[in-house]
Amino acid sequence: MSRRPVTVVTGGSRGIGAATCVRLAADGHDLVLGYLHDDDAAKATADRVRAAGARCVTVRGDTSEECGVDRLFDIAGAEFGAVTGLVNNAGVTGTPGRLADIRTEDLRRVLDVNLLGYLLCCRRAARDMAESGGGAIVNVSSAAATLGSPGRYVHYAATKAATDTLTLGLSKELGPDGIRVNAVAPGIIDTDMHAAMGDPDRPALAAAEIPLGRAGQPAEVAAAIAWLLSADAAYTTGTILRVAGGR
Repeated sequence: MSRRPVTVVTGGSRGIGAATCVRLAADGHDLVLGYLHDDDAAKATADRVRAAGARCVTVRGDTSEECGVDRLFDIAGAEFGAVTGLVNNAGVTGTPGRLADIRTEDLRRVLDVNLLGYLLCCRRAARDMAESGGGAIVNVSSAAATLGSPGRYVHYAATKAATDTLTLGLSKELGPDGIRVNAVAPGIIDTDMHAAMGDPDRPALAAAEIPLGRAGQPAEVAAAIAWLLSADAAYTTGTILRVAGGR
């Protein structure tokens, strides 16, 4: 009997991360759910994962800090064994507005979480997966990487363009180690992130700009992530899969 996949999902307590945990549990993965501060949301998602028949451990910590990333992967190894998958999903948009009006501390936080955090998680996954014989990484990017998000989230879009480059370069670097690296690029997805960042009406207002006429759902992004982690995508690496309703 083959060993179940062990997948780390950062930002796994809510939104796309939570939907991804539940989808992967249904697909036979055991989950290590990383989150920053919402204990209740993390517990609720973990309960749904376990109800789907998977094992799950929750780990509270900040992925923009090396010690937080190391703790996440150390606990994963101690609980379930070698990590076979990473979903780099933890992210923040920062305050919406023109770049000229954004505070330096907000810029720094967006860079630390969305870029440094992804680099730290990828670095640790690369080390662990190379030792254990391979694996798969999925970075959550954004359609903003190619749209730019002028007037709202230029700073956020810049980190997601960097995510796309990270995905491309790392896929070539890690291919010989049997590690696939891909990304999904969601468009406007109906999650509570918009309200948390002071832009609660964004999904509804954006519908008119989207060819499919609506915001996406977290489960639709989770399905793309699940495919990229699956054996069906065994020959897919360095790919950025856009899930954006046509934008």
